[in-house]
Amino acid sequence: MMPGMDEPLADKTLFISGASRGIGLAIALRAARDGANVALIAKTGEPHPKLEGTVYTAAEQIEAAGGRALPIVGDIRDEQQVVAAVAQAVERFGGIDVCINNASAINLSGTEALEMKRYDLMQDINTRGTFVVTKACIPHLKRAANPHILTLSPPISLEPRWLGPHIAYTIAKYGMSLCALGFAEELRADGIASNALWPRTLIATAAVQNLLGGEAAMARSRRPELYADAAYAVISRPSRECTGNTLLCEDVLAEEGVTDLERYSYVPGADLQVDLYVDSL
Repeated sequence: MMPGMDEPLADKTLFISGASRGIGLAIALRAARDGANVALIAKTGEPHPKLEGTVYTAAEQIEAAGGRALPIVGDIRDEQQVVAAVAQAVERFGGIDVCINNASAINLSGTEALEMKRYDLMQDINTRGTFVVTKACIPHLKRAANPHILTLSPPISLEPRWLGPHIAYTIAKYGMSLCALGFAEELRADGIASNALWPRTLIATAAVQNLLGGEAAMARSRRPELYADAAYAVISRPSRECTGNTLLCEDVLAEEGVTDLERYSYVPGADLQVDLYVDSL
């Protein structure tokens, strides 16, 4: 199909890390509705007892939604696996238009309680993984018509309350945001947009369900489609006009004319919990 005004991602290729479920999958499905190609790299090739979905079930959903999918089982901590995955995507779809850094690890333990292997895991997946995936995609983004890098990470606040409770996680997520801002400046002359995107409230994902408070936290969350619709809006914008930002999903949607967000509530009418880093902005 030929891309139209109503289908800006038609025939575009997205490379997404960690998109077997949750927010990454929601972004992939929103792009698929335009007829996009989606290459997804994630570790879950076999069903997990506590986590819904694999790269293969995600690919089935993407194709059912109208897109074309390339599921790749891989670990973004391994540079060679990432390079190979990007090469597969380019071979299958002819290039890469959008790089989405979604893969992330979370552990909110304090300094004494946090095992160093957990610290290393967050650094390796969050900050280093963002760098490695983007690095592999850049040569192909340089040849794209409207190239975007979108990193799912928060605005950077140095307020002590965001640093004190979980220093390691905060460092790892801020590292992703610093990558996003750095890529924007480094690649500005190439016309490659780079932005970070984060929600104002919790998003109903497996991490919230399993690590951040169970059903009580889910009830105070919004659905991943909020993140997906905001991400879709960002990566549909002209890349030379929208770069170097740490954006909030709700602000992006407001700019698109979407101000009633009740439809995104996991439990309609419930009080929402403001997410990390943004309630003072």
